Amino acid sequence: MEIERINENTVKFYISYGDIEERGFDREEIWYNRERSEELFWEMMDEVHGEEEFVVEGPLWIQVQALEKGLEVLVTKAQLSKDGQKFELPLPSDKMKDIPVDEKIEELLDQHFNPQHLEEEEILLEEETLEFLLVFKDFEDIIMLSSRPGLDDLVTKLYHFEGKYYLYTEFPEDVFEEDQIDDILSILLEYGYETQITIHRVQEYGKEIISENVFAELRKHFG
Repeated sequence: MEIERINENTVKFYISYGDIEERGFDREEIWYNRERSEELFWEMMDEVHGEEEFVVEGPLWIQVQALEKGLEVLVTKAQLSKDGQKFELPLPSDKMKDIPVDEKIEELLDQHFNPQHLEEEEILLEEETLEFLLVFKDFEDIIMLSSRPGLDDLVTKLYHFEGKYYLYTEFPEDVFEEDQIDDILSILLEYGYETQITIHRVQEYGKEIISENVFAELRKHFG
């Protein structure tokens, strides 16, 4: 995948249909299957974040151009207006002008990747389960994280997928209070970052390294 940073709020990337298929997606399903197109998009955004430190905050404006051999995607972060009351899109630069947009896939992405479009049911589900999936570039980062106190009561599993390490974390509701969860998440995010790839995709295509008690197991072998 080719990535070009346009400016602070905009990134452009190109992915070939061959690359899409190598990632386990069918080139046709990304146009019609909402869940699969979401997985592909966030997988690409994880890669963009890893290379360009492009952090997704707030709504996104997405343009997609379908080329003969792949897709060109332009992603722009909306910014708060000066009065802080609404989101505004930065004016397009010369590099962003006159880019044809495939309306079908753009609408698909816009509906499902904009935070403001999350349905209430989906938000409630996430809050009830208290599950998180974090990605780490380096195994050493997870080893360092395992030495931090107060993490052993988490339900954890560790996976390896496409050259990165994924930590599945669940907060038992009968163990952690809300402020404790916030504190622990702050610690976890010092070493890794959130990913929108689903745990189901990691479980299906990745390799499980540690099935439970990740931090205790790491200390046992590397402490």
